[in-house]
Amino acid sequence: MLVPIIMAGGSGTRLWPLSRSLYPKQFLPLTSDSSMLQETVHRLSGLKTSFPVVICNEEHRFIVAEQLRNDSTLGKIILEPEGRNTAPAIAIAAHLVSQGEDPTLLVLAADHVIADSESFITAVKNALPLAESGKLVTFGIVPTSAHTGYGYIKRGEEIGTGFSVEQFVEKPNVTVAEEYLASNEYYWNSGMFLFKASRYLDELRKHRADIADACEAATENVVRDLDFIRLDEEAFRACPEESIDYAVMEQTEDAVVIPLDAGWNDIGSWSAMWDVADKDNDGNASAGDVLHHNSKNCFVHSDGRFVATVGLEDVVVVDTKDALLVAAKDSVQDVKAVVSELKKAGRSEFKTHREVFRPWGKYDSVDFGSRYQVKRITVNPKAKLSVQMHHHRAEHWVVVSGTAKVTNGDETFLVSENESTYIPVGVIHALENPGKVPLELIEVQSGGYLGEDDIVRFEDNYGRCNEAS
Repeated sequence: MLVPIIMAGGSGTRLWPLSRSLYPKQFLPLTSDSSMLQETVHRLSGLKTSFPVVICNEEHRFIVAEQLRNDSTLGKIILEPEGRNTAPAIAIAAHLVSQGEDPTLLVLAADHVIADSESFITAVKNALPLAESGKLVTFGIVPTSAHTGYGYIKRGEEIGTGFSVEQFVEKPNVTVAEEYLASNEYYWNSGMFLFKASRYLDELRKHRADIADACEAATENVVRDLDFIRLDEEAFRACPEESIDYAVMEQTEDAVVIPLDAGWNDIGSWSAMWDVADKDNDGNASAGDVLHHNSKNCFVHSDGRFVATVGLEDVVVVDTKDALLVAAKDSVQDVKAVVSELKKAGRSEFKTHREVFRPWGKYDSVDFGSRYQVKRITVNPKAKLSVQMHHHRAEHWVVVSGTAKVTNGDETFLVSENESTYIPVGVIHALENPGKVPLELIEVQSGGYLGEDDIVRFEDNYGRCNEAS
């Protein structure tokens, strides 16, 4: 059995302001109408696999569930209470999917672009006999340039459809990268793997028994919660942090590399987005309502407003509802420094968008002041917000479209389009969409404190009674 293991952790800081801590790049539709996670799942259609197993952060669980459910591919979702890098994550997945069997694991990242899916499928099929014979296969990207942002894999002797791995090397400088490219003996390290679950666990125990022991302990008392699998939190937090490259692939004698030439890109920066995007005759790539005049080789993304460039060259502009990035294209790797400064300053822009997704739908904070906030709320059909109350704010709800089922204190009633209701401070209330179309309403909050942590939940369909958001 071939089991896809999709790693969907990470914060994608280099793609700020579109990618935020609570809604990072793997969940964004960057290259199509589907998110990168969904594109990763679609890519598997040419293979005979089980439903994918996704490993993600606790705070992203509802995003993953919703995107997989919309795609009719909901499998296991393993929640990491804290990131511990790829070696422990894969070990956890290997334990949980084995259950008396020994499946072959196809380990993928949720945030890669692969333009040629057929070549990817062919490479996986070519790698299967090697993996089933006990080899630990990695996929090496045939390099198209002397890239200094990737690690490299040096191939050795030919083995079946691949090559033994002679050496893993760190990100080189330009001179060394050019030598690698000219030799035709090196590949970019993609971070994608194929191996039997038992072989990976055996090699991990051989080379990093401390990680192996911690991961085994973390899977002994898992808890199933809705679509999610929760690990033994204490045991997992005790696990050392390490990548699969350092823990296993650089140590094992059975590493094999399969060349992959399929238009791969890890979308690690805005310049990488420019690389994969469609461009006009002047090399400009655009998303949204954008006009270029006498501009060349620019990347412009607008989430709503009209954006015009005049006389620009090699510039990146990313405009969202609450933040604007303007950067030289050759300096976009430094965007992560902006995110660090925002985090240090305690600003919300590093963490959340103005539009925030919840398991029941989403809300957009369209205006706010010292004692008021206005939100546009969308509730999915048949979805319900938690039964809750607030200590410091009152709320006024105005239905724009659809029908709301409202609990306001001891009363439960319907509120239709152009009707409203008022929720006083301290009153227990709930909001539900009983209909078949999305419910849209405007919420006006007023009070001395309007933070999202002023929520006391009494009942919740999503297991969030002890959470503040």
